[in-house]
Amino acid sequence: LKRLNIDIQRPDINKCFADFKSKDNTFYYALGAIKNVGFEAVSNIVKERISNGKFTSLNNFINRINPKDINKLQLEGLVKAGAFDKLNNNRKQIYDSIPQLILKSKNSFENKINKQINLFHIDDEEDQLDSKLADWKFDERLSKEFESLGFFISDHPLNEYFQILENYEINNFTEFKDNIDKKEANIAATVLKFQEKKTQKGNSYAIIKFSDRQSVFELFIFSDLLELNREILKEGNSFILTIIKSVNEDNRFTRINVQKIASLKDLINLPIKEVLFKIRSLKELDEISKFLINKGETTVKINIDENDNDLSFELKNKRNLDRKTLNLLRNKEISTLIS
Repeated sequence: LKRLNIDIQRPDINKCFADFKSKDNTFYYALGAIKNVGFEAVSNIVKERISNGKFTSLNNFINRINPKDINKLQLEGLVKAGAFDKLNNNRKQIYDSIPQLILKSKNSFENKINKQINLFHIDDEEDQLDSKLADWKFDERLSKEFESLGFFISDHPLNEYFQILENYEINNFTEFKDNIDKKEANIAATVLKFQEKKTQKGNSYAIIKFSDRQSVFELFIFSDLLELNREILKEGNSFILTIIKSVNEDNRFTRINVQKIASLKDLINLPIKEVLFKIRSLKELDEISKFLINKGETTVKINIDENDNDLSFELKNKRNLDRKTLNLLRNKEISTLIS
């Protein structure tokens, strides 16, 4: 849909419908497709919205729906999918208040049946939630979203690591696959689904569905690499994968193998072992020297390409260089490559 320039409306209690719909070049995600929500229950909620207008607040939503149409699991699914984000963007705040919201919905419905009126009740009053409760962190928020939808729709976990990814030569998987001349690459990807199987000889291997920021693809992880990484190859975790392309005599690739797996969470805290600066002038060299004053654990290599002179050298002493400093240099358009 993105490739066709069609707008995707992610789950929204005030915009989406029970089923998938397309209108005016916009594709609306089905609320009934969210895990544990159910088509029939959400159909009644959508009917209420169409008949009496959009829900103006979470409290307004609770007071207007039939408690038969919303139980704990259904409300949890809607919250994790982000269906209430436009009413309240703090998903954890709503999620932790679900038992009280369910009780409130039942009491409100019973009062309507009994034709009881609370003189101090205002239908559109502000939501009574714990305002001190912080929202889920980025990765947990997307992990909950993945639980309810089976993929990421509001954002992508890799975006949390964009500063790290800028320090590596990261390729897009589809472009690498389609480029016959490129035999090896680093790609960044998040695990969507993990399936472990065994060969006829009893050796374990895994078929893993990955997602990068542009596509979804499957790769095989064979026994040796699987044994080393089984504990971290969990759904929702993100990695840098070193992959190689097998090519036959006709220069057609037969398969893509994974050579190395590195957890992006671990890479955040790893010291930089080696950095290569590719500079175009002595002015850039002076700029780099301002950041490499203190001794440390990073091997620094420098390549200068100026006036047809191509010089390469390595500093005698290792320097102190963290990722924050490296990003400052990159913002000055100084080319860097780390390992």
